Amino acid sequence: MTRRFDAIVVGAGQAGPPLAGRLTAAGQRVAVVERKLIGGTCVNTGCIPTKTLVASAHAAQLARRGGDYGFGAGTVTVDMAKVKARKDHIMLADRQGVEDWLAGMDGCTVIRGHARFEDPHTLRVGDDTLQADRIFLNLGGRAVIPDIPGLSDVEYLTNASILELDTLPEHLVIVGGSYIALEFAQMYRRFGARVTVVEKGPRLASREDEDISAAIRTILEGDGIDIVVGADDIRVAKRGNGFDLTPRDGGAPIAGSHLLVAVGRRPNTDDLGLEHAGVHTDERGYITVDDQLRTTAEHIWAMGDCNGKGAFTHTSYNDFEIVAANLLDGDPRRVSDRITTYALYIDPPLGRAGMTVEQARASGRRTLIGQRPMTRVGRAVEKGETQGFMKVVVDADTDEILGAAILGVGGDECIHAILDVMSAKAPYTTLSRTMHIHPTVSELIPTMLQEMSPLH
Repeated sequence: MTRRFDAIVVGAGQAGPPLAGRLTAAGQRVAVVERKLIGGTCVNTGCIPTKTLVASAHAAQLARRGGDYGFGAGTVTVDMAKVKARKDHIMLADRQGVEDWLAGMDGCTVIRGHARFEDPHTLRVGDDTLQADRIFLNLGGRAVIPDIPGLSDVEYLTNASILELDTLPEHLVIVGGSYIALEFAQMYRRFGARVTVVEKGPRLASREDEDISAAIRTILEGDGIDIVVGADDIRVAKRGNGFDLTPRDGGAPIAGSHLLVAVGRRPNTDDLGLEHAGVHTDERGYITVDDQLRTTAEHIWAMGDCNGKGAFTHTSYNDFEIVAANLLDGDPRRVSDRITTYALYIDPPLGRAGMTVEQARASGRRTLIGQRPMTRVGRAVEKGETQGFMKVVVDADTDEILGAAILGVGGDECIHAILDVMSAKAPYTTLSRTMHIHPTVSELIPTMLQEMSPLH
């Protein structure tokens, strides 16, 4: 049976449902096709569940530090079954909210199953054939499984399957040294597991400046996490109920009970029949899009993780806003107008916006740099959370803020003060001369900007 719609949205992640809401409000009949879980990565295996676990880990760690604040909490124990139950409750409520929203959306039909293109305007989902003038792809991504000798012989976890654990690993070994890997490393160490992070490169969080990477390593090692870098020849061998992981030729094997593979993500574009629709992908599988997220087929758009323009909930939702603005509001918004920004949710968190200092240096501009340790931020001292530092880089000729990093308590929130000024294209003096509230972490951002010096 062929079913006709004005628009088809493939994938119910962060961009798909709100776009369906805008299109149906405009009087269009919309099909939303989802093969797995409504809500996509963020709701089911990403931000919502992992930040819930981070909060539990932070609470346990704070209780252990009771003596620093003048109280005793006794021996702190973690019940992983209860931690998981809390996570599941919050995650499932969030998913249910999106499901209910779509179910009650006039003009929207939710179709469960895997969609594949038969021609540029036709998708097959099971026994149904769907046709529409416009098609929007919100396909998401999944964990990359690297070609590691012996990996297929052992049980291993991904960022999704580790969320099903309701017991504490004896020794969690994590392959990967970027954001997902480091968040799980710290949370499971705080839950009470022994944790080792194995990274093939020379440092953790390699997209950051070296001083940020070094500070992150210091924070994690301070929590008792073992860090192995330069693991350029990883091999795994089954051993009893666990495994041995050898990081490099001649290196001593690491005996672990649980193995988490977190080396990156790949887009879910390889089983969609995109070639039948005239939709091109690059060598990594990301869908090629223009500045307004239109694919090489003019009636098809790609939003979220599958387009390579960002791998975050906020970039996916912003993709929806760009598509809706262009199609429905006559507002020519563009991907290139947005500023790169994200956070790493270890504790304390890293908030990032714009260029790194190394990127600014490579651009050839004359630059100013400001920096301040969290030990000189009164709010951080009062809270007993003085790890990390904040820094900012400014164009010396235009006074434009090029980028910033805040690694410290509240860094994920404070970074927005800088991001907003960058977005307004205002000079740094707009922020440096603004009076902030005391005592906050944000109040030291103007001070840092007033104390900048030339970058050499």
